Amino acid sequence: MAKATDGDTAPVPQRLLAAATRLFAEQGYDRTSVQEIVEAAGVTKGALYHYFGSKEDLLQEVYARVLRLQQERLDAFADADAPVEQRLRDAAADVVVTTIENLDDASIFFRSMHHLSPEKNKQVRVERRRYHERFRALVEEGQRSGVFSTATPADLIVDYHFGSVHHLSTWYRPDGPLSRQEVADHLADLLLRALRP
Repeated sequence: MAKATDGDTAPVPQRLLAAATRLFAEQGYDRTSVQEIVEAAGVTKGALYHYFGSKEDLLQEVYARVLRLQQERLDAFADADAPVEQRLRDAAADVVVTTIENLDDASIFFRSMHHLSPEKNKQVRVERRRYHERFRALVEEGQRSGVFSTATPADLIVDYHFGSVHHLSTWYRPDGPLSRQEVADHLADLLLRALRP
């Protein structure tokens, strides 16, 4: 068995996830074998099946871990004691930054989630919907209070922003002209401009 090149001291689930994420991003979910994942992680197949049950479970967790992080951060921004415009801008920028920080995960999601069973796909969609609904609630709060325009429905505003976020994996490059924070600031400002009365 090949020895893991880094993270040998990391807990086994994290090593498996890191190896799976790298391999799924490089060669695709369907072209990555369980054997390749366990060799890259430096563990046995038994360890993979103990922690994840299947390659499909690994795929689901690749996306779910980022969504959990983003949900926690969104909840913190939404609950903060700040004007709604600031809370929405912070949340809008944060989802861009965290997506760029986890670009492989985002890329894997859009290329490979059709490999999930209908039940697992539904679980992922429910978690995404919860995130989008919390984000939309900030838009609606600002619209109700008159801070944001009501000319465009909140659903469309949310879809507009997340359409941009979901396509980051197709064009953003860490060595490109814009840092992740600059991209986040631009997209958050575009969102707020679309909402100004």
